Amino acid sequence: MSFTLKQLRYFVAVAEKGSVIGAAQTLSISQSAVTEALKNLEADLGVTLFERHARGLNITHSGHQFLRHATKILSDVSGARRAFKKPPGKTSGRLNIGVTSLMAGYVMSDLLSRYRRMNPSVTVSALEDSGEYLEHLLIGGELDVAVMVISNLRDRMALQSEILDVSAFRLWLPLEHKLARRESIGLDDVAREPLIMLNVDEMEEEAVKLLSAFGQKPQIAFRTRSVEAVRSLVATGAGVALLPDLVYRPWSLDGDRIESRDVSGALPIVQVGVVWRRGLPLSTAVRDFISLARMGQAGKHLRL
Repeated sequence: MSFTLKQLRYFVAVAEKGSVIGAAQTLSISQSAVTEALKNLEADLGVTLFERHARGLNITHSGHQFLRHATKILSDVSGARRAFKKPPGKTSGRLNIGVTSLMAGYVMSDLLSRYRRMNPSVTVSALEDSGEYLEHLLIGGELDVAVMVISNLRDRMALQSEILDVSAFRLWLPLEHKLARRESIGLDDVAREPLIMLNVDEMEEEAVKLLSAFGQKPQIAFRTRSVEAVRSLVATGAGVALLPDLVYRPWSLDGDRIESRDVSGALPIVQVGVVWRRGLPLSTAVRDFISLARMGQAGKHLRL
C-alpha cells in the first residue's frame, strides 16, 4: 500500500502540534482517524515516526527525515494547484511581514525578492523584531504573517503555524579538535569542553532546553548574540558550540575552518515556520506569500 496525501497532512499536523489531540483539533477530525493514518503510514514506510509517551508524542530521527519530504510533497501539490488558479502578477494590495533576527538576513532577502517578482503590484513592508513581539503584532492584526522559529510559540491558541524546515542541533568544532576524530560523541564529552553559547531572541529558550539535556552543568566560556562571533570563537579554539544545523557555515569571517558533528543524546529540535493569526481571513497577497515560503524552504536546510 502507498501512502496518501491525507496521511501526509495528518502526519505534518501531528509533528507541528506534538500530539494526536492537537492535530485532530486543528484538522477538525477524530483522534482515531489521525491515529489510524499514522499507523498505516508507519507500516507503509517501515519506520517509527513518533515515540509515544504519556504527554504526547516525540518525533524520531526517521520522523524528522520524513517530515522534510512530506512538507516538500504537500508544498509541491499546493503549488501545482495554484499555478492554474490565476495568472502571475495579478495580485495587488499590501503585505505586512514580521521576521526574527536569525531569519532576516538569509531567509527573508531571497524570499522577498522572489515574492516581489511574482507580485509586483503588492506593497510589501517587513519588520524585524523578537518572536514574542511579533506574536503580539500578529494577534493585534498589525502583521499579516511572520517567518520565525516556531518551536517556542507562546500563544498557539491564537496563532496558526506551518513548518518550513526542521533543524537538529550539531556540535561545532575547530579544525583538528580531538572530538572531531571520535566515531561517536556524547553529551558527556561536550560537557567537558568550554561552550560558546548563542543568545539571540529566538534561540534563548532553545539554549535553556539544550542546557537541560546535560547531566552536569556545562562550562559556558562565552555568551554572545552574534552568530559570526560564535563561528570565529569556535574556529580559533576558544570553545565548541551546539547549534541547530540551519545556522552552520564551514568558515568563519577570517576564513578559518569549522567542523560539524552529530551528538548522541536527547537534543532539542528547532522548527522554522511561517505564522499567522488563527481564524483570520487571508488575502490573496498573504496566501501567495505562505505558498511561496513553502515551496522555497520546504525540504532543504537553511544556510546562514
